[in-house]
Amino acid sequence: MTDTPPAPHARVPEKPTVDGLEDKWGQVWADNETYAFDRERALSLPREQVFSIDTPPPTASGSLHVGHVFSYTHTDCMARYQRMRGKEVFYPIGWDDNGLPTERRVQNYYSVRGDTTQPYVEGFEPPTRGTTKAVKAADQRPVSRANFVELCDELTVEDEKAFESLFRTLGASCDFAQTYRTIDDRSRAVAQQAFLRNVQRGEAYQAEAPGLWDVTFQTAVAQAELEARDYPGAFHTISFHRPDSSTIEIETTRPELIPAVVALIAHPDDERYADLFGTTVTSPLFGVEIPVVAHPAAEPDKGKGIAMCCTFGDLTDVIWWRELQLPIRSVVTRNGRLDGDVPDWIAGGPGETLYSEQLATKTVHTARENIVAALRDSGDLIGDPVKTQRKANFFEKGDKPLEIVTSRQWYIRNGGRDKDLQAALIERGQEIDFHPAFMRSRYSNWIAGLNGDWLISRQRFFGVPFPVWYPLNGDGEIDHNSPIFAPENALPVDPSSDVPEGYTAQQRGVAGGFTGDPDVMDTWATSSLSPQIVSGYPVTSNAGARNDEDLFAKVFPMDLRPQGHDIIRTWLFATVVRSHFEHGSVPWTGAGISGWILDPDRKKMSKSKGNAETPEDVLRQFGADAVRYWAASSRLGMDAAYDTSEMKVGRRLAMKVLNASKFALTMGEVEGDLASKVTEPLDHAVLAALRDVVAESTAAYEKWDYTRSLELTETFFWTFCDDYIELVKDRAYGGRGDEAAASARATLRLALDVILRLFAPFLPYATEEVWSWWHEDSVHRAEWPEATELPSGGDPAVLISVGRALAGVRRAKSDAKLGMRAEVTAMTVLGTEDQKSQIAAAEDDLRAAGKITGLDFGDGDDIAVCDVELTPPPPRN
Repeated sequence: MTDTPPAPHARVPEKPTVDGLEDKWGQVWADNETYAFDRERALSLPREQVFSIDTPPPTASGSLHVGHVFSYTHTDCMARYQRMRGKEVFYPIGWDDNGLPTERRVQNYYSVRGDTTQPYVEGFEPPTRGTTKAVKAADQRPVSRANFVELCDELTVEDEKAFESLFRTLGASCDFAQTYRTIDDRSRAVAQQAFLRNVQRGEAYQAEAPGLWDVTFQTAVAQAELEARDYPGAFHTISFHRPDSSTIEIETTRPELIPAVVALIAHPDDERYADLFGTTVTSPLFGVEIPVVAHPAAEPDKGKGIAMCCTFGDLTDVIWWRELQLPIRSVVTRNGRLDGDVPDWIAGGPGETLYSEQLATKTVHTARENIVAALRDSGDLIGDPVKTQRKANFFEKGDKPLEIVTSRQWYIRNGGRDKDLQAALIERGQEIDFHPAFMRSRYSNWIAGLNGDWLISRQRFFGVPFPVWYPLNGDGEIDHNSPIFAPENALPVDPSSDVPEGYTAQQRGVAGGFTGDPDVMDTWATSSLSPQIVSGYPVTSNAGARNDEDLFAKVFPMDLRPQGHDIIRTWLFATVVRSHFEHGSVPWTGAGISGWILDPDRKKMSKSKGNAETPEDVLRQFGADAVRYWAASSRLGMDAAYDTSEMKVGRRLAMKVLNASKFALTMGEVEGDLASKVTEPLDHAVLAALRDVVAESTAAYEKWDYTRSLELTETFFWTFCDDYIELVKDRAYGGRGDEAAASARATLRLALDVILRLFAPFLPYATEEVWSWWHEDSVHRAEWPEATELPSGGDPAVLISVGRALAGVRRAKSDAKLGMRAEVTAMTVLGTEDQKSQIAAAEDDLRAAGKITGLDFGDGDDIAVCDVELTPPPPRN
């Protein structure tokens, strides 16, 4: 880079500004395909020269927030560095369309809700299009699944246009030609193919089992989507009856589940209940015979030490039910109400009337009130309920506690019930370089704490449907034991509209015919295949236009998975599971884990909490480079405060890059090999210091510590501006002759060339602007600097010592309330022999910069300026 021909001064603007650079250079980058992935080049390179990124697809449900800007900037810094290192960077971008956030947004935006009983309406026009702020569920118009999906697709496409515009403004160097949607044909085909293969290998299965259920969204919920929250409740002390008419007291916060009790359970070592194990009691109100059994998970010091096991009140009930092989007596249904039919085990007993009149079809809350009143009347309620705050499981996007209901769902094995698989998946984590390294423990701890397989069924509308149909027997009943799977060459399919082989459309829903699986896949079941979706992993179908086995071999396993630490348990783990099954490998070799953005109360910013800032305003106010500077100032894994003052610092830095560059490029021309023109000790010193910065910055990037690279470059840059430029101004203007001037000018250009490339990943707009003043190509396609491209020799200590002496002169003038043009007629610089020698090497530059006419040296332990005599400058004309 030392032989670049100088550009004419006309290319340097009179008044450089950072304003408007996003529009100017964003368009140029798009037109020139600056960040386009070159597939043919990638195929010609060895695998280690291709850097592939599994970019997180943000949820297309409204607007982005500053957390996206924060984490995507981290990724982009790494992508830009690797590109400048000469690697072919595969940097796709995707949008996560399906899932609950999208459906909720569509419901509110259009004032509709999905209803499988409604017919499809051609050309349907929704009641609203974002014209109302809030819509009650009762006021939402029911529409068919097909109409609802059309509206989801329509709105997400519009959201994604805005998302792409914002990412382009941010300066994200993604290849926007490599864009995918988690609901497009390619994604659906890959997700369905992977599922079918999971089924074929026994890694996915269907089961009717207890599972967490959100009554608001009417969908099953996976363990990874839980949040434990405090919820108001009350302890009720209740009597169960022994055959000898004595009673056993238990405490419960859920008396409405007495009809569902299947056992009383105490710890096997609890002497209070030792004589009860193996006997039975009867439940209050209903008189159902209940066994008393032992289990080590019972807590002797909690309540009465003996607990109801109901089917199902919480996850502990599920464990007891499974391990003790207890019967199922479920009464809570999917809509959060008690079953409308009197259960068989209650029918004919003393509680039949109570159930039919006071509990059937009632909400859980009403059933609780009614059963407590009945317990009080029967004398089985001991004392008054004691209010408490209990921990309850919530769906992370829900507002009501989850229920546990029995339903038929699809699962993928994840080690929750298989210790060997669990160990294998934990071992996979050892094959991934986590950045920071301590994040690996979150991955391992999550797997070790799993208590069930991954539930992937969702009872929603907008998602990837399971490619499955079921035959109907002669009575029209579904035969779940004989599923009909779609062939891979037909993918993607929608069983609600497509017909399985061997059937006709007229046989849908009739006896002897078929029905489609009504559920869709959990959004993570699609997102967990993002490496396969983007990298051309084959599917044998018409949707496989982007299939590319050669590309897959070059980019998989991918090099980087960037993401937040809160979804290690979901997206990261799920992706490892799918890759482990499908490829017998990890999906990527490195994981960069970002922290959270915190609000002024140190709480995580998020759209769901209503405390998230949208990035459009700060990008407009401070500029993309400034916002990127703030984001890049935080290391991977560390939470960061939302801090606009840091953005102001970033904006000042970007402006300084423009102004300092203008000075460096308008000092006058210098021809020939720049390195050969460097002759002065101070010039060698600044380039020696820059060589160290290059070496350390590169080493930091190789450790994924982009923040350290920014710190090193920024610190050097301010020294370069405040000390070096001030010290050589006079010489660069020709004050000490042509050779000395050429040395300064060559050094300024050599240093600027390297500084711009070091800053390029962080400040893409300002650096591209300056680079264009004297180069024809893009700085973002330039080579990352090497220390060896700068001339050897020089002592960085010279710059440090002379800079400190100059600072002392400035302080003296400031203390005397004189301007920097004041003449120093006498001064003494104290220091060690080495320091005095270093200052003497650049004495002429120091004298010129400080306007020093009288300079002496003295001995000291460190640099100090003393005995300064000043003469005020003559007045300006």
